[in-house]
Amino acid sequence: MSTTAGRSVALVTLGCTRNEVDSEELAGRLAAEGWLLVDDADEADVAVVNTCGFVEQAKKDSIDVLLEASARKGQGRTRAVVAVGCLAERYGKDLAAELPEADAVLGFDSYADMSSHLRAVLDGHPPTAHTPSDRRRLLPLSPVDRQAGASAVALPGHGVAFDPSSAPEAEAPSGGPVPASGPRVVRARLDAGPWAPLKIASGCDRRCAFCAIPMFRGAFVSRRPHDILAEARWLAERGVRELFLVSENSTSYGKDLGDLALLEKLLPELASVEGIERVRVSYLQPAEIRPSLLDAMASVPGVVPYFDLSFQHASAPLLRSMRRFGGREAFLDLLAQVRERAPRAGVRSNVIVGFPGETDADLDELEAFLVAARLDVVGVFGYSDEDGTEAEGYDGKLSSDEVAQRVSRFTSLVEELTAQRAEERVGEVVDVLVEELPGPGTEDELVVGRAAHQGPDVDGVTLLDPADWPGIAVGQLVSARVTRTDGIDLLAEPA
Repeated sequence: MSTTAGRSVALVTLGCTRNEVDSEELAGRLAAEGWLLVDDADEADVAVVNTCGFVEQAKKDSIDVLLEASARKGQGRTRAVVAVGCLAERYGKDLAAELPEADAVLGFDSYADMSSHLRAVLDGHPPTAHTPSDRRRLLPLSPVDRQAGASAVALPGHGVAFDPSSAPEAEAPSGGPVPASGPRVVRARLDAGPWAPLKIASGCDRRCAFCAIPMFRGAFVSRRPHDILAEARWLAERGVRELFLVSENSTSYGKDLGDLALLEKLLPELASVEGIERVRVSYLQPAEIRPSLLDAMASVPGVVPYFDLSFQHASAPLLRSMRRFGGREAFLDLLAQVRERAPRAGVRSNVIVGFPGETDADLDELEAFLVAARLDVVGVFGYSDEDGTEAEGYDGKLSSDEVAQRVSRFTSLVEELTAQRAEERVGEVVDVLVEELPGPGTEDELVVGRAAHQGPDVDGVTLLDPADWPGIAVGQLVSARVTRTDGIDLLAEPA
């Protein structure tokens, strides 16, 4: 304990909500070892940057943050900057060689002993940079054989039991004394908001031609239900009212535990956790959707009818080239099944334009789908080569200018379509989770919340006039009627 006494660390998280879970697990491990967690990287001895390595822009953003943090070393308290996360795992030694400003580049295998690594960095003995490998090879090919060996493989965000004998004077990651018995969650909240991501699985077994995630996140592994439920209870005790279930592919949950319908069985248990008002599922693969999952997501009390469907495109031939399944008619049929069960369901998706070989006919098919689909939110991404992926070797590459033009065209289209979809909700009564109140002296500002069809951060918000809601509080769930819209954002009054 003496080696970490008085030493502080800040975690800077980039990328997706899965990374947020990983950062909170790292924070829990470090807090248990006596590190002081601080919010401002300039006020920490070590700034740990949890990077994103998904697409080219995300990589650039991660490197920019690392360089910016390194440039401030010596100007404040910060003495070291350490890169972790997907970019560090994916490139390891190459990243360290090209970015000497970072004091260490650590992969997922370092997470369990992050305290020792950070101490070594501060003591002038940084560990050797991580050597990347294809993490799909770390576990058996057959999903049902994976759980036996999963405990020996680093799975960020899955947590392990906190062992008080390893640090008897430490506090538990929750900030309280180590409990004598019962579940010990390896996590420390870095955000006091009323919702939190909860990881149900890691890795992916799909082989999409454009995606490198399986190579650095590994094969698909489900967390066991009792671990997920223990963490859900822990989050609820700390004021969380909405659980946001995250993974690389939630529709595969349970396949390595011998029960592909396990998610449907888990949802009612999560929704029944005391203090939890809403459960939201993310990252669904259209090709793996089954009627029983649709039924559960549309009918279990407390589970919001929110469908995060990864369509990626709508042209069947192009989807085959992407190593994916489906097409316009199949996707519209799936949406019809969703809305038959839950007419007001929220649906979001992402699409890629500019994929090698994409034709005008493919774009027309995508446009026809988007017009007919009435999606609440659509993310539009331009294709870029990703190291080690199948599509990197494809012919028919488009110029960066052409890709940018297609992104611009479809971004404009979906902004118009999603604004129209929001207008369809005028008059609806929605349950709004209150997330943010106006600060003192800001009489003109509005209360910020989210309706059931709005996922965290990227799906728009619902705005309320505080004059209509005396005594309203963060974490409260209120019933409101939508009166007008601003893009995908809703404005609502008491129902």
